Amino acid sequence: MTPIPAHGRPTGRSFRPRTLAAAAFCLAALAAGLVSNAARCQAAQTETIVVASKNFEESRLLAELFARVIETRTNLTVERRMNLAGTQVCLDALRSGAIDLYPEYTGTGLVSILGQPSRTDRAEVLSVVRGEFLQRWDLVWLAPLGFENSFELAVRREVADRLAITSISGLAAHAGELRAGFGPEFIERDDGYPGLGRVYGLHFSEARSLQHALKYEAAGTGKVDVIDVYTTDGRIAKYDLRVLNDDRSFFPPYEAAPLVRASTLNAHPEVGAALNLLTGVLDEESMRGWNLRLQEEGASVEEVAAAALQALGLSDATRAPIRSTRPTSLFAYLWAERGDLLRRIGEHLGMVIISLILAILVAVPLGVGLERRRAWADWVIRSTGVLQTIPSIALLAFMIPVLGVGAAPAIAALFLYSLYPIIQSSYTGVREVDPAAVDAAWALGMTRGQILRRIRLPLALPIIVSGIRTAAVINVGTATLAAFIGAGGLGEPIVSGLQMSNTIVILSGALPAALLALMVDTLLGICARALRPAGLESTEAR
Repeated sequence: MTPIPAHGRPTGRSFRPRTLAAAAFCLAALAAGLVSNAARCQAAQTETIVVASKNFEESRLLAELFARVIETRTNLTVERRMNLAGTQVCLDALRSGAIDLYPEYTGTGLVSILGQPSRTDRAEVLSVVRGEFLQRWDLVWLAPLGFENSFELAVRREVADRLAITSISGLAAHAGELRAGFGPEFIERDDGYPGLGRVYGLHFSEARSLQHALKYEAAGTGKVDVIDVYTTDGRIAKYDLRVLNDDRSFFPPYEAAPLVRASTLNAHPEVGAALNLLTGVLDEESMRGWNLRLQEEGASVEEVAAAALQALGLSDATRAPIRSTRPTSLFAYLWAERGDLLRRIGEHLGMVIISLILAILVAVPLGVGLERRRAWADWVIRSTGVLQTIPSIALLAFMIPVLGVGAAPAIAALFLYSLYPIIQSSYTGVREVDPAAVDAAWALGMTRGQILRRIRLPLALPIIVSGIRTAAVINVGTATLAAFIGAGGLGEPIVSGLQMSNTIVILSGALPAALLALMVDTLLGICARALRPAGLESTEAR
């Protein structure tokens, strides 16, 4: 038996929380890395090309066109990673090899990515981004698709007529009395609101960050007066907006083009040949019409892409026609999309379960061990608590350069978010065990290990499980954001619905996610009752 010192507790091996914390992170990274590497190995074995898009309608449409042309004109399999959260996420994914290509705009490449001053000559801009991207990151800009989707500022016609505003310079004279609604990227990008402030002296009384579809609704209801728009956006006419003249040529040309990894083109030159079929064949008028179908008519990306390729003479006659997915009611939509819904639930549960199991394996021993080294407890618990303050999207984005896109970075992020509630509940549960029960065990001659297994852990179990339940519910909700890094799950319809401003599509993801959280919490509650030793007071009665 281990000798009992004067303070009534046996001595034992020292506990090193920093070592265990480091091991915890390594375990999560290893598990997530295995998921990522397995996916990449499978993609390599089946010669899969990963096509991605940003999280707005036109980008998804262009990516779908790319995917369909590659599928039709090559023997390659295409994996789609739609709705990635903006330019930086797409670029990081491309540079890391997590994706092979996505649609980008030359002006975005010049100003937002390269950080260079705006230029007005389209050929010059294309030449600069081609050279810089190839030299810096081994990325290739293929030939432009034939249209520009430039940023513009638009004002509600009633306001523009009343103040006689026709240009951005004219807008600057009245900006202090107007309210603006800008996209999340536009409000931060140098070729957006910050740059407009320097060039035009444009400073509004209020500048809100709004999703793309919500900007138009806000302008239509008079909640904002000015919004940023795209020249190919179909909503401009519907909401009766006046597009202002960029009289100081602030905005660079934004020619749409495929941005591809050079290694992908070297390994599969047929990809470049297939994508070149789209060179110069898309124009602004056609894009505006197709975007309008996506934005206002409830058509799916697949449906519009099929119609676009047919109009261009590039359709695959052997492909089955696309069924319209325009929702009529929530339950009808859920039934029509039941196959995709089950797939998304499976993806969602997979991320939650894997991350939660990893967190339990790490956080419960760590929290229990901290009871023996209480001087370390506050430091460790605070350190894991800091992770809760990192915005979910930011943490997911931080994972991309290491783990790519998809489930791996999502699992790693969810694991980190799970640590705090489980560690805290494990430490608190073990520490607050009735001292009389522990002292009685010492008096009976039980060893430290026996007391832990037979007294402390059984008595602490209800509190430990409460922390696990909290982590599980947090993970179910947070996992919806994994759609922004191509991990799928129930966040996919939520993101699409926000872009379409369609409540039915949003609810088709949000409602199952809420029900899933309730189900997971209920199942863990049942497990807690089943594991509770006989004779212990139920947690519900306390």
